[in-house]
Amino acid sequence: MIAEIGHFALIIAFAVSLFQTFVPLIGAHKGWTGWIESARPAALMQFGLVLVSFVALTIAFVTSDFSVKLVYENSHTAKPMIYKISGVWGNHEGSMLLWVLILALFGAAAASFDPNLPPKLRARALAVQGAIGAAFYAFILFTSNPFLRLVNPPFNGRDLNPLLQDPGLAFHPPFLYLGYVGLSMAFSFALAALIEGRVDAAWARWVRPWTLSASDVPDHRHRA
Repeated sequence: MIAEIGHFALIIAFAVSLFQTFVPLIGAHKGWTGWIESARPAALMQFGLVLVSFVALTIAFVTSDFSVKLVYENSHTAKPMIYKISGVWGNHEGSMLLWVLILALFGAAAASFDPNLPPKLRARALAVQGAIGAAFYAFILFTSNPFLRLVNPPFNGRDLNPLLQDPGLAFHPPFLYLGYVGLSMAFSFALAALIEGRVDAAWARWVRPWTLSASDVPDHRHRA
């Protein structure tokens, strides 16, 4: 049941990302205040939904639910808890779910902070961020679903890749993604500014914190 909740939350997040892509963009073009402001709750809702999905997958790994194909292929009952948890993103499907979680996190942060940001610019930036999210949601749901079930669940899993069973490598992907995916917010602001036709000093001040927040994340590749 937990896996189905995670899958359903991911589908709804995809629908919300499509709403976030088009409605605020049209609102900013037409000057419709309600549509412009819809970008903020949409970004927050999208993050909440994908967080539910990620937590559901994490629960499946922690409880060794081998009826979930991904858990069977990347975990084992004898694994220490650290590797059960890191097994969530120690594979293609789970790492893509972590990717969209961090993508939605930055969108929610942009929706929540900096009250001085012009509403139209924020709406357009969140619309671009929503479009990026929609593309990744579609990829996950149609080609890399992490919540696939096995008809006949085995008693144990096939274990996590031995190369990933190291504390440094266990926490490497989340830190790496915070940097890589965080730059999507800077891209969204850049594209929003181009749509709006204003790339000036004020815009540079608004986008600077997002660029620095992504570029300052420590890269654990040098520690592994």
